[in-house]
Amino acid sequence: MSKKKILFINPVGHTNWDTDVKGYLEEVKDEDTEVDVVSLKKGPHHLEYHYYEALIGVELLHTVKQAEKDGYDGAVIGCFYDPFLREAREITERMVVTAPAESALQLAAVLGDSFSIIVGRKKWIPVMKGNVYKYGFGEKLASFRSLELGVLEFHADEAFTESRLKEEARKAITEDRAESIILGCTMQFGFYKQLQELLGVPVIDAVLAPFKHAEYLIELRDRVGWLTSKAGVFETPSVREIEEWHIEQDYQVPGLWTGKK
Repeated sequence: MSKKKILFINPVGHTNWDTDVKGYLEEVKDEDTEVDVVSLKKGPHHLEYHYYEALIGVELLHTVKQAEKDGYDGAVIGCFYDPFLREAREITERMVVTAPAESALQLAAVLGDSFSIIVGRKKWIPVMKGNVYKYGFGEKLASFRSLELGVLEFHADEAFTESRLKEEARKAITEDRAESIILGCTMQFGFYKQLQELLGVPVIDAVLAPFKHAEYLIELRDRVGWLTSKAGVFETPSVREIEEWHIEQDYQVPGLWTGKK
């Protein structure tokens, strides 16, 4: 069986999490999968604000496009907002692109009749709730539960984070009738096993879900030829236009589309 190469992209302007995330993925990857983890060269250190999310768009998309040129079979956009997922699928041809919310919701939908999502802050909920409905899973949403912790706080005091996760997840099951739990931030990685053993329900990790989903989609692509459709929404931009409008030069990505340095 041929190797699968997957790039996990932490869409933030620092590398603090890259080593830990890579080690985490190495524990669950298929034997034939190679995984690399990268962050962006510049930008905010989290995406809790819409402004911060907007700032990463160009570099994130060009990182995805470069990954396909470099021979990766799949890319994971590592934020539960699923930033620029549609755009990333538009600009790629054969490479699989996944993101945490879509992947986790699909898993939760088949592992139980309802799910709750544990988020860091209430501020995140409107966009994430919009994605739940956009992806078609609104009827299975039991609740959102907030820890009132920011992204950069999850691993500052892991014992406190774990206790808050246990508290809110219990309430989601007993009060909201959730049958599975989704951890609604990639930086909640590392807690799902303890929660799952305690609660006795599936607890879906937002780093592992899109990664394993990518492996699955790559296998489907290679075995049965199922690719992202280019018949409509994900039609790829014209290279002729990109060249005529000097997009590679203006955005300092020579050869990204045309191959001309």
